Amino acid sequence: MCFWEMYCGQQLIKKLIIKRESTMKVTVHRKAHFNAAHRLFNSAWSDAKNAEVFGKCSNPNFHGHNYELIVSVSGPINPQTGYVIDMKLLKDLIKTEVEDKFDHKNLNVEVPPFHSLNPTAENISVVIWKQLRQHIDSKLDLSVTLYETPRNFVTFAGEF
Repeated sequence: MCFWEMYCGQQLIKKLIIKRESTMKVTVHRKAHFNAAHRLFNSAWSDAKNAEVFGKCSNPNFHGHNYELIVSVSGPINPQTGYVIDMKLLKDLIKTEVEDKFDHKNLNVEVPPFHSLNPTAENISVVIWKQLRQHIDSKLDLSVTLYETPRNFVTFAGEF
């Protein structure tokens, strides 16, 4: 094998490796925490019906949770930065779009989406996802996992 054939073979291998790396999907995760109060209820129902469906969570005086949030972003590794997404950017987005808006708030009263939307863990995760989605490159996949308690959690990964 001549030098030129060996050189061309090595270049082809490098191109294949770069192509393979650019199609790999890696997921990065960022954890966050916030405390919030809420009341689960349907305003069209009686207090008795709300109590039957939502139990203690329909307390008219509200109740609170120490929420744990995991935001996951998946996509190819950028060959120039080595990142899927800059974790500092993700940290700052979570702070401004979630923690600043939800932490130590009464969700039903102080967070506009929940003026008309029941603040269940499912709905909270969708609202958080929508808040973050508009700031993250659409080429990247986004999912939100929200722990309402250590044993109760939901994950939302986008519209279906």
